[in-house]
Amino acid sequence: MTLKRMDNVLIVVDDLEATKAFFIELGLKLEGETTVEGPLIGQLIGLKDVRATLAMMRTPDGQGIELDKFHTPNAIRFGPVDQPVNTLGIRRIMFAVDDIDAIVARMRAHGAELIGEMQYADTYRLAYIRGPEGIIVGLAEQLGGDTPDV
Repeated sequence: MTLKRMDNVLIVVDDLEATKAFFIELGLKLEGETTVEGPLIGQLIGLKDVRATLAMMRTPDGQGIELDKFHTPNAIRFGPVDQPVNTLGIRRIMFAVDDIDAIVARMRAHGAELIGEMQYADTYRLAYIRGPEGIIVGLAEQLGGDTPDV
């Protein structure tokens, strides 16, 4: 057996509406939203008395980001929302974009914080922004040459 593809990434959030709006503004589409609950869900994820609202977001190329808001049991915040990039665990999602400046300006107008940006020679630019729930999003714009492994 071989790995076929990545299906989606899960982000547990407290403010589902703000996080959906952030990703929609970034360019993802809301594919669907539902509430799940019951013993089968709890057995799958190892929790009891689960009730959660799930929103499935899709990138233009079809990759999935699942946003979950747990109603029961309550989600647990581990550390501050503005943890730095070197905090253990999954710390960012990166997207390839056409125009970093335009996207950063648009996202800042919607409350995102610019963490930093850089340019690597004449091949690509990177920017990190922080959105709701402390989610860090990396943006990579190819300027020329080969596609970087970022």
